[in-house]
Amino acid sequence: MSVAGSDSLVRVSRFAHPAGDRHAEVLPEERPPLAPDDLNELAPAIWPRTAVRAGGALTIGGVDVRDLAKHHGTPLFVFDEEDVRSRCRDYRAAFADGEVHYAGKAFLCREVARWIEQEGLGLDVCSAGELAVARSVGFPPARITMHGNNKSLAELEQAVTVGVGHIVVDSFEEIARLGYVAERHGVRPKVLIRVTVGVEAHTHEFIATAHDDQKFGLSLSSGAAAEAARRILALPSLELVGLHSHIGSQISDTAGFEVAARRLAKLLVQIKEEHGVVLPELDLGGGYGIPYVKGDDAPDIKVIADSLREIVGKTCESAGLPIPRLTVEPGRSIIGLGGITLYEVGTVKDVEGLRTYVSIDGGMSDNVRTALYGAEYTSLLASRESRERPALSRLVGKHCESGDIVIRDVWFPADLAPGDLIAVAGTGAYCRSLASNYNYLPKPAVVAVSHGRSRVIVRRETEDDLLRGQL
Repeated sequence: MSVAGSDSLVRVSRFAHPAGDRHAEVLPEERPPLAPDDLNELAPAIWPRTAVRAGGALTIGGVDVRDLAKHHGTPLFVFDEEDVRSRCRDYRAAFADGEVHYAGKAFLCREVARWIEQEGLGLDVCSAGELAVARSVGFPPARITMHGNNKSLAELEQAVTVGVGHIVVDSFEEIARLGYVAERHGVRPKVLIRVTVGVEAHTHEFIATAHDDQKFGLSLSSGAAAEAARRILALPSLELVGLHSHIGSQISDTAGFEVAARRLAKLLVQIKEEHGVVLPELDLGGGYGIPYVKGDDAPDIKVIADSLREIVGKTCESAGLPIPRLTVEPGRSIIGLGGITLYEVGTVKDVEGLRTYVSIDGGMSDNVRTALYGAEYTSLLASRESRERPALSRLVGKHCESGDIVIRDVWFPADLAPGDLIAVAGTGAYCRSLASNYNYLPKPAVVAVSHGRSRVIVRRETEDDLLRGQL
């Protein structure tokens, strides 16, 4: 049963729900809705690798979603552990001669940090909080890279004293600040310069990060990146070991990465010619896209790896430089497709002549991507199969916002009813990590599924959690 508020009606669900946890959703860009081919079809490129239909219901990791809803409630984030681990192994194989650091901002909790560590990947963190998660499970500090465009003095102190493997500097001010911290503690941290390479990535403007007019990095074209190298090399307390670039997120073609790699390699040459210093590392960031709906392209990781190696190799070889060790920082492409969100249908409202509005118990508090980026998703009726005619629908949340839309145009069977379960694919990245308590809704639980078993890895928030910090 779910309770919307102290004065609201209580609705009885066909699935038992633990203490009040309801949320709402958001809206994608204008694109014609996908044709209603088979409302029960699972597109293997979009759903977790272990997802199948069994007895009419969706199962992931050998676990029936109806059992997940019964035992853990909804909304619910579900992660296919084998899917995530297998993608870690895919990256390790593709970049066997380099380093792969998982971008924790996509989604990080203690259990995911354990998976990443056990699969041999490094970890990219960008706050003291993310670093604390890693430290709490004994993640090796030498395999951690610290990011951030505005690291506080306390965060730099923590990074230096913990002994993180690399710190990516983002401004002249930070170079001076870090140099002071390092000298005071008598250590010499390894430093990368975040370079703004001037690449216009083919992605949403809010997640494009390599053009000059934005907050990240030091511009290559203005000479700021080269000046940063001069300042770091002048400080004996810092060890400059390489360059870093990140051109954006959800990028599906390799052209931008190729341009970035070529420009960074040229800066390596410039630094060698000016200072006689050969930098041994080159970090090309992440941002590799995943398919969210049919027709979406996703770059082949092996193709990307081979292409980047070839470009950097040729540029450095022609300049007489040794080839630097390559590092990449995938987040979404490791965790995104392994996660789904499970919702329960509440109100089904037919607006005659327009569409059917399907309201679920989650929304923009657990998935703000649609509102932020016009994101699109694939979803289906997960608790049973239906051969009813399809109805053009809009999947919406329960928040007090008209823009609280999860999927703007989607086909659901005409017999969709309260109590049915809806699964939304591809929500493993930037959904739980961007979640809020809008309308005072507690954040959903996160469960991992594997070999027919489920376990909670982040517990569901309660109303007590929401009130705990208030005086």
